[in-house]
Amino acid sequence: MNKFRNSWKYHQPLMLAFLIALFIPFAQVTSSAAPSLNESKSKNRYRTRIPASEQRSGDPQKGYKYLVEGDYIVSGIPIDLFSMARSPAKNQLKRKGDQAALAYHYTAVTAPNGARVVTSNCLRCHAQTLNGKFILGLGNSTVDFTADRTSTVSMVDKMIIGMHGSDSPQRQAYKTLHDRFLLISPLIQTKVRGVNPADNLAFVLGRHRNPETLEWIEKPTTTEKPKKIVVIPTDVPPLWLLKKKNALYYTGSGRGDFARLIMASSLLTLKDSTEAAEIDKNFADVLAFLETLEAPKWPKEIDSTKALKGKQVFKDECARCHGTYGPDGEFPNYMIKLDTIKTDPTLSNWQTSVDSHTYANSWFGKGPYAARLEPGNGYIAPPLDGIWATAPYLHNGSVPDILTLLNSKLRPRFWQRNFNTSDYDFKMLGWRYEKREAGGNTNIYDTTLPGYGNQGHTFGDDLSEEERQAVMEYLKTL
Repeated sequence: MNKFRNSWKYHQPLMLAFLIALFIPFAQVTSSAAPSLNESKSKNRYRTRIPASEQRSGDPQKGYKYLVEGDYIVSGIPIDLFSMARSPAKNQLKRKGDQAALAYHYTAVTAPNGARVVTSNCLRCHAQTLNGKFILGLGNSTVDFTADRTSTVSMVDKMIIGMHGSDSPQRQAYKTLHDRFLLISPLIQTKVRGVNPADNLAFVLGRHRNPETLEWIEKPTTTEKPKKIVVIPTDVPPLWLLKKKNALYYTGSGRGDFARLIMASSLLTLKDSTEAAEIDKNFADVLAFLETLEAPKWPKEIDSTKALKGKQVFKDECARCHGTYGPDGEFPNYMIKLDTIKTDPTLSNWQTSVDSHTYANSWFGKGPYAARLEPGNGYIAPPLDGIWATAPYLHNGSVPDILTLLNSKLRPRFWQRNFNTSDYDFKMLGWRYEKREAGGNTNIYDTTLPGYGNQGHTFGDDLSEEERQAVMEYLKTL
């Protein structure tokens, strides 16, 4: 049992609450040459505004309860076995009953056959402790997807057989999760720790769902076979930005009904579209709760004089894409084209190159609450509320702090942090790190890998050091 406990600690099965899309985006978008950001704003050739979509209303209190206790994933580890392997955790969510002993990213649910199991919830990827403070909605930048966990999944299955028997309800309640992970785990491994393979997960699971009925099928729904699976890394964006967005995802994808988009985490274990419709009803409430989240406040003193100077520089140099803040603030929802932003194009190119109408014709894309993907050839300039807390930066987490985000000449090619969430650099505004001479270690971020590049977004390079420091002081106020 000690061997099992240690293995469970470091190789717990990947509970996939971070699934944010179902099928590969289908729209191929072409772009024209874009001017610099200093050109007349009226031309707008370097950016595209994302229009808003009407959203459902809901009950925030019900949404919170469903988020942290709901049964949107219904396969997991028998609760008695889980309790043997894990010591009781701090009850940060103030839950009751058998939920009280679980860490915030786990939920105890009743499987369809009546067995009580522990599975993961959305906070696996959408919450984190920072400087000793638990922040719900902060993207998890410490999670590790670098290993193939199939051996661990199989080991848990053997433990369940040993405790409950091969034909037990407990084993049957674990079977769906077991079978899914045997399929997907080898296909979603990242090259470095701290980034998320959500898009690859969507690709794999989407190919094994009937688009209309959402029933699981062993053979993919499409004959398209990728020549080589390249796992594309993304950094999990904070959930408190959701209420300002007209598209949920980095490439402008994820439009229409947000509640339907975010309930896709249930695709790991749900039975069919009938069950999906029942889950969907609860996610209007979840969306209502997420819209109440606010960015964490900067925990130290702010130089108000310097911040005021930074506000003006920000207004002149940054606001046209990232918006304005305060009581009269407005976020413009612009997607910046690749030939202007020049950040790593792998994610955008991949999403816009796949020609598939599967999602639009699926259960998710139909009905009064239809969701849409519609990626564009570029990346959204995100809202910056709470940006100080959201390191690392860019869509792939390739830049460790805000100072190097605003001065590309300082960006390390290879860098390593210790993943201690209290190791925050209050001067650089991001993670403390050490430069390395090469990659090859999963704890070292290697910007030479496909999809991991730290190029682009060089607009801060033209600022003086005084202006840059002033902007950083202003960003603390957002």
